[in-house]
Amino acid sequence: MKNYLPAVFLFLIFIAIYYTGSFTRIPFADCVGFVHTVELDKYATVATAITHFLYVNTAILIKDITGLNGIEASRLLIITSAAATISVIYLTIKSITKKEWVSITAAFVFGFSFSFWRNAEIVEVYTYNSFWISLFFFSMVKSFTEHKKKYIILSGLFLGISLWLHIQNILLIPALLIFLYYFRSQKKYVYTSLIIFLVLFGLLTVVNVTQGLPFNSPYTSEGAQWIQDTFKKTPKQYLMDFIQSIGYLIYNFNIFIFFGIIGMIHLYRADKKMFFVFFTAAVCVYGFSTFYAVSDNYVFFIPFNIIFAFSIGYGLALPKYDSLKKISWICLFIPLGYYAAYKTAFLTETGKNFHEAKKYKGGLDYYLLPWMNNNVGILEFIIEKRKSPDPMHWMIDGAKDYIELLKSKGYTEEEIKKL
Repeated sequence: MKNYLPAVFLFLIFIAIYYTGSFTRIPFADCVGFVHTVELDKYATVATAITHFLYVNTAILIKDITGLNGIEASRLLIITSAAATISVIYLTIKSITKKEWVSITAAFVFGFSFSFWRNAEIVEVYTYNSFWISLFFFSMVKSFTEHKKKYIILSGLFLGISLWLHIQNILLIPALLIFLYYFRSQKKYVYTSLIIFLVLFGLLTVVNVTQGLPFNSPYTSEGAQWIQDTFKKTPKQYLMDFIQSIGYLIYNFNIFIFFGIIGMIHLYRADKKMFFVFFTAAVCVYGFSTFYAVSDNYVFFIPFNIIFAFSIGYGLALPKYDSLKKISWICLFIPLGYYAAYKTAFLTETGKNFHEAKKYKGGLDYYLLPWMNNNVGILEFIIEKRKSPDPMHWMIDGAKDYIELLKSKGYTEEEIKKL
């Protein structure tokens, strides 16, 4: 039990951090749609690319058990799964490096990374998805480092479960197959893992087809052209996408990128099998996330960011960096970096203009700071009939439906504006 105390403390620390910075009012993007679905208390029965079956049903279950409303049930799920992810990342790095200070430092670096932190502060599927993905990575690492056969089975189970959260996780299937190939001498465990995964994967289609949906419904978004648009870009657009992805990486990991690169190189030299499993996962996720034609593609990098956090830990653990233990607390100042970037942006005309253009949803506060307390809410935006320079019809429609639901429960418009 003593070995797990740091993981427990990390969980409690990040629960406090994420709760303190959590949204005051329902933010923009897909948040209001998720809250509305949970408030309706109707469990999802189909698993398409946009229903996020397991996320919605878990949030509704929490609502039914606790008696919380849709907003607070969603907040509880998001924050606890985010904090639990940090603990799993700590345990994974500890299994690889055997160094306490390295594991804690890398866990803090990931916990403070912008993309993950932001998603721990709003109503989205990505922290809950990260929890299951981190368990999948944890199981594979444990199989390599401790040779415990049960983790071979758990790897297939956790990845299979994750598909019921977000279909993007099919990008990790090649990594699972390479992992199972490396352990092919353990036929009983490899076959069990593969069968469990295939059953969970196949059930997505079975559940949908039995309810009249087409065979490919788990992988398509009705009416959306995101995949098609991804292949219609010009070479210049692809180049700009790649440059933007590097910008995301820098903003998430700052100076720790150096240790992530060093960690990748050293892992290749020390354990090629583990390297190729995680390299495959990283390339598939990073490549898809970089070029996927959606405006908020930064969220799709999070599974890659988890892998990169492992690499940071592996790089920090090299003996030549042992002296850094004395200053490892510097990772606690990462939030100041976001605040400095925020303040610096206001010193430029471009930053000021951008802030004004996006002020309807918070401006630079929304785009450069991960915490979301005292944010602009979508409900007050709709009730006050404000105008947006950006297309957001799906948000407006969802918000209006949720407002009508709240009114039917006796809420006044002034009360709703505060939600």
